[in-house]
Amino acid sequence: MKTHILVVEDEEKLARFIELELMHEGYDVSKAFDGRTALSMATDGQYDLILLDIMLPGLNGLEVLRRLKNSGFNDSGEGNGIDAGTGVKDTPVILLTARDAVMDKVSGLDQGAVDYITKPFAIEELLARIRVALKLYNKKERETAGGQERQQNSMQSNEQVTADPALHINPEEGVYTWSKLVLNEKKRTVTYDGHEINLTNREFLMLMTLLANQDIVLGRDTLLEKVCGYDYIGETNVVDVYIRFLRSKIDEVFGIKMIQTVRGVGYVIKSE
Repeated sequence: MKTHILVVEDEEKLARFIELELMHEGYDVSKAFDGRTALSMATDGQYDLILLDIMLPGLNGLEVLRRLKNSGFNDSGEGNGIDAGTGVKDTPVILLTARDAVMDKVSGLDQGAVDYITKPFAIEELLARIRVALKLYNKKERETAGGQERQQNSMQSNEQVTADPALHINPEEGVYTWSKLVLNEKKRTVTYDGHEINLTNREFLMLMTLLANQDIVLGRDTLLEKVCGYDYIGETNVVDVYIRFLRSKIDEVFGIKMIQTVRGVGYVIKSE
């Protein structure tokens, strides 16, 4: 059975060009030219990947992405609208954007996109990103089937982690603490001196990665691999944006200097 890709692009000539190239590569292709049609097609059909333009009439691409990756919403933004099933939520989405704005890219990644590409782009690059996204999606499906084994291996691995005077790691409970900061992996919560800190999923993963590797300087490529996945091929400056967000929510709010920059190398949380 051929891989089925939904192309969502309001520029019909560009959509047709992408369609022809994908068909030449052996993919089945469907097209939508506005956000509402795309949302309806994505929830009604079975697609292996979605190419989603951000600048769309009706609903913009980021709103379409949000509705696909979360529970359904009606036109007023209330619940009980289109029901985005589990399969749709898991479908990889690559964003197409004419704006080379880091914030657009970060917003899309936070809402569940696996990658993005800025227009104009070389078709060879787009095809490469599609292959990577499909490979990652298939890998996740295989990993889901072996979830119990991974959980057992993770518990065994965590038992090997040693504690530090300033950074305490309780591997059994998945709790990381540094000074007055407490990160609970299982509950997905972060607090400082009892005050809750609201983080996005990738901000949470970024902070947890830094906490788990205290006194080790982590480069941007390493952080991208840990947070966005081994097959991520986007730009590394996205890491700087996430670090800035973390500092604005933690360091600046509580008057501390937890996340430190090692110029030309990366970032580190040092034990006190």
